[in-house]
Amino acid sequence: MKLTPNNNEKVYFASDFHLGVPDKVTSQAREEKIIKWLDECKKDAHAIFLVGDLFDFWFEYKTTVPKGFVRFQGKLAEIVDAGIELVIFTGNHDLWMFGYFDEEIGAKVIYDPIQLYLNDTKIYIGHGDGIGPGDKGYKMLKKIFRNSFFQWAFRWLHPNIGIALANFWSGKSRAQANHTEQKFMGDDEWLWDYSKSIEKKEHHDYYIFGHRHLPLDLEVGDKAKYINLGEWLNYDTYAQYSNGNIELKTFEG
Repeated sequence: MKLTPNNNEKVYFASDFHLGVPDKVTSQAREEKIIKWLDECKKDAHAIFLVGDLFDFWFEYKTTVPKGFVRFQGKLAEIVDAGIELVIFTGNHDLWMFGYFDEEIGAKVIYDPIQLYLNDTKIYIGHGDGIGPGDKGYKMLKKIFRNSFFQWAFRWLHPNIGIALANFWSGKSRAQANHTEQKFMGDDEWLWDYSKSIEKKEHHDYYIFGHRHLPLDLEVGDKAKYINLGEWLNYDTYAQYSNGNIELKTFEG
């Protein structure tokens, strides 16, 4: 994917909003903050990349989508209508996007990591789930989640049942402020390690992921950086591209 922002335009990246947890009131307050951030981005954005787990659970039935988040979705539609490129990556909590955001909002939905070129800046970007060493249990589970038969079978559950079950499972996830995620793991940071393995094969200027929940800006060799976008339950962090450089920032709005 190649985009060509001019010198006055920026490209924004954020992930792991996890809208829906831990409760309605808290989620709505976070939704309002995200909308304020999107309003700020809209002033000078060439493109906005939302890199997975926007929702703590999302599943699209053929004629039904989960209740809520209408202000957020309306803001996304407004951004697209303003001519700004909007790219959404699916995450492990919202990988069941089947056309709603493309058709109703006009976003471009991407399911796997890609190479992104912003002018001459080469980026490897994806949510980050199911890649890198280890985590074999989840990798097997992801294959099941993405299997068309199992998706078809889940659709036969009434939405009141299916969404309730999924929200119960999702509530057990690490989006619920698991304190072990707030610790830097050094050489055991698997997405950092994965970035190093890719860099040995092919150079990228930046590696951008979500999923890890911890904001990180680390060197990958001498000429590349690994950026983890963090999350919006605790950190409110995002990355900003401008004139060939990408910087990790915190939204103070």
